[in-house]
Amino acid sequence: MLTGKQRSYLKSIAHSIKPITQIGKNGISESLVEELNLALEARELIKISLLETSLLTAQEAAEETSKLLNAEFVQAIGNKFTIYRKSSKNPKIELPKS
Repeated sequence: MLTGKQRSYLKSIAHSIKPITQIGKNGISESLVEELNLALEARELIKISLLETSLLTAQEAAEETSKLLNAEFVQAIGNKFTIYRKSSKNPKIELPKS
């Protein structure tokens, strides 16, 4: 569970990154989950955008994706959301102490 301070820190980092993938009308597929799992292991913090054709809101997609990937929800703004999971092999982001 992220503290407010840690979440704020991750939001500041996420501001400058671009979405790595999109979720469309097919929703969250198994192949998308596998792709996001690899991306989280490599980057730790990822941003995802939703297409207008998506049947989910950014908040709904973020909650479902976070659950499937054992990741932490960071933020949802408009049609984009950000999630975080510490890399087990090569951690890069040092979170502030709570």
